[in-house]
Amino acid sequence: MKDIEQKTFTVAFTDVDQSDRLKLSTTCDYFQEAAINHAENLGVGREAMAQTGEVWILSRLSVLIERRPKYRETITVRSWPRGADRLFAIRDYDILDEDGKPIIRGRSAWLIVDIKKRRPLRPQEKVSKLPLNAGLDALPSLANIGQREGLERIGERTSFYSDLDYNGHVNNSRYVQWIQDITKPDVLETADSMQFDINYASETRFNETTELWSAPIENGFAYEGRRNGGVVFRAELRFQERR
Repeated sequence: MKDIEQKTFTVAFTDVDQSDRLKLSTTCDYFQEAAINHAENLGVGREAMAQTGEVWILSRLSVLIERRPKYRETITVRSWPRGADRLFAIRDYDILDEDGKPIIRGRSAWLIVDIKKRRPLRPQEKVSKLPLNAGLDALPSLANIGQREGLERIGERTSFYSDLDYNGHVNNSRYVQWIQDITKPDVLETADSMQFDINYASETRFNETTELWSAPIENGFAYEGRRNGGVVFRAELRFQERR
């Protein structure tokens, strides 16, 4: 088995913002593709899971960006499994620059969900057959984001065709785009180092409307998606301005 999935490529024009550097949402796209490709290579990809009536669902994601790569910069995206924690299968990521130095790190928690019953299953049996990569930690932990007071309603988004993925719900990285869209552009464009954490609470289907709420916190912002009085996601973004 291939312990670590990796791919080297050049940052494309569509991957950057007005600062000519990688967007946060694109980073999450990179991580998602690496995870999916590795799962396929390890025999626990989409088709293999469907045969047993199961599907992978992303539950939590943490991203630490130390430096945002620029347009046409060559980078290497890596991903690897890191065992299980209760109901979560843990997967780590990093992005290396041309010198092999990690400039972005990430950790995610995935649920294995029974497609028919819509219930999470314990991942230990499947995870036990995957590489453990003991000691290879991109990040030490994942954030469990609690409810915050003082959030204000900034807007709303209705999900359309381009928001949906193979599972028929809004793709996890699309929520990151929604968060970017309610954040002042100059804040995102001038930020070089940032920490982003998101917890996904419930799925969003076609033509459903999600209210987007936000409030300032120390060094950044808190976000929340709501629908019909329930929580869709909670996220926090902390950043430092480029020196």
